[in-house]
Amino acid sequence: MKAISKPLFRFLCTLLILPFIISHYLFSRLGSPDRSLETHSQILSLLPGLTGSYLRVAFYRFALDHCDPTATIGFGVLFSKTGAWIGSHVYIGPRCLLGLATLEDDVLLGPMVQIPSGPKLHGIDRLDTPIRQQPGNPMRVTIGRDSWIGGGSVILTDVASQTVVGASSVVTKTPPARTIVAGIPAKVIKNRTVAEVAKTFDPPQP
Repeated sequence: MKAISKPLFRFLCTLLILPFIISHYLFSRLGSPDRSLETHSQILSLLPGLTGSYLRVAFYRFALDHCDPTATIGFGVLFSKTGAWIGSHVYIGPRCLLGLATLEDDVLLGPMVQIPSGPKLHGIDRLDTPIRQQPGNPMRVTIGRDSWIGGGSVILTDVASQTVVGASSVVTKTPPARTIVAGIPAKVIKNRTVAEVAKTFDPPQP
């Protein structure tokens, strides 16, 4: 019964969100798709509870490059780039801010994680021109599959698969896969290889 009810509920949410999908389509043609996405994202971010997540996913399935129907998108989450890509069973915690990000399958984001479009959103080379007028160089940031990003972290570059990022960390260099990183800037504090995990649970030898 549950297997039937979820697809049915997703279909109903798609019908409910259809006016937003049409509105986004029209605003995208009249102006910038990213600007339209920001506007609609801000409105939809205020919908509470599990139903709010389903409604957001229903909208982003049409508004983003890809958004898997199994994703969970929490309260207050904002997207700024239509090129974002959300894989299957991704969890995005409350109040996350996402730019040109790819979240591969089974990625978990804690609350208030920020993944802007790389570290060079604004140019800073010229002193005779305001920073706001200097072109930046947005880049895609990919979070590898089965990674967990702790709450309050800022991710400025790719994160390899099965990586754990400690809360409130700032990732400026891509860490090796299957590691635990933390700090500002984030550094490797432990490996997650089978051997290292086994050591954690092995009883001390007499």
